[in-house]
Amino acid sequence: MGTDAPRPAGLAWLPLVTAIALTLGLTAYPQVLADASGQADHGAALLSMWAMSAGFVRGVGFIPCHRLPRMLLSGGACLLALTLALLKIANP
Repeated sequence: MGTDAPRPAGLAWLPLVTAIALTLGLTAYPQVLADASGQADHGAALLSMWAMSAGFVRGVGFIPCHRLPRMLLSGGACLLALTLALLKIANP
């Protein structure tokens, strides 16, 4: 008899380390998310928080059942959001 039970995902180290690094880095140096005039860069903040959230969710081994949250909180989404945030910060 075959069982269709999903197997446990386990830790994903790259997204987890990315999320921890973002948490520590943005806590220690929040000015990274400000533009040249010192105002908050909401786009960069949104992308950074998305990367952090996706990193923690996927990093601890949780994989949502529904397709949209699974895509938005995956390891790939973490790296995509981090890349977009870094591009946004580098090119204001």
